[in-house]
Amino acid sequence: MTKDLDNQSLESMKTAVIDAIEDIKGFDISVMDVRKLTSITNYMIVASATSSRQAKAIADNVREKIKEKGYEIRSTEGEKDGEWVLVDLEDIVVHIMVPATRAYYNLEQLWSETESRKGHIKAN
Repeated sequence: MTKDLDNQSLESMKTAVIDAIEDIKGFDISVMDVRKLTSITNYMIVASATSSRQAKAIADNVREKIKEKGYEIRSTEGEKDGEWVLVDLEDIVVHIMVPATRAYYNLEQLWSETESRKGHIKAN
């Protein structure tokens, strides 16, 4: 369950994450507002890294910038392998992937399909 930061704090956190990704040359950044789809987070941010080493460096920078802003980091997963590093900030979940992993899992399509399916579910 998210902490429901006020909009200004949420936007500040989102900007800090994007800046941290760009600082380490992460690319193809996608920001998905998932508030209507799930209660586990407000945004998912997906970014690409050219290598597992760069993915780890981006995740480190995201954590550092978020701590500097005074926000909490819930957890980090996937750093051992580095093909897909997830940084859970509670209100924002950051996915940093190498291109092959990102193409395989295609999170943006998965979540957009969830959105379109949700619109077609009939309430009883």
